Amino acid sequence: MKYSELIAACQSDWQEYTEHSFVQQLAAGTLSQESFLHYLKQDFLFLKQYARAYALAIYKARNLEDMRRALPSVSALLETEINHHVTYCGQWGLTESDLENEPEDFGTVAYTRYVLDAGMTGDLVELYAALAPCSIGYAVIGKAFLLESPDTQLEGNPYRSWIELYGGDEFQSGVAEGAEHFNQLLEEVEINSQRGQNLIHVFKTATRMEVAFWQQGLDANK
Repeated sequence: MKYSELIAACQSDWQEYTEHSFVQQLAAGTLSQESFLHYLKQDFLFLKQYARAYALAIYKARNLEDMRRALPSVSALLETEINHHVTYCGQWGLTESDLENEPEDFGTVAYTRYVLDAGMTGDLVELYAALAPCSIGYAVIGKAFLLESPDTQLEGNPYRSWIELYGGDEFQSGVAEGAEHFNQLLEEVEINSQRGQNLIHVFKTATRMEVAFWQQGLDANK
């Protein structure tokens, strides 16, 4: 089994996630500032919990190699993505302390706690199945849907740094390495087995929560 089979098993949800109106408006530079800033604040809170989940992967790992494979993701989240959010929000006079004290929306709570629960109650593979839609999906969006789209005009796009962060080589290579590790963990799983179907359910649920997370940002402008 490979992670591509997980995507294929929830293709309609995956497409809704990676081609969501929020992303299309962001790529075009037409997304409202209110929606983007709300998303950015909530994503900051999401990333804190996401870092905890990758730290949980170290705990769940049964060998040193799997422990080492999780560490770069924890570092990237704490040192790159979260710092980007802090710097970006600084343009609106918001500090890291302001972001940490921002109330979590229901969608943020539901998604992050689902991922953590999947990791706490399941094994390392189930945890990665819950984590994978975010990292892999953002890589797909950042590269294929945004940077390579002929309709994307980065010049003058107020969200250019976001696009360049997730479409950039550092993020893309990090996700590719993590996806390869995930595939290695999935090698012995048969997709039609009970375990395979459970992993599909976990991956699909996390993907649906990504859709809700984008929508949460759009709804902030209503």
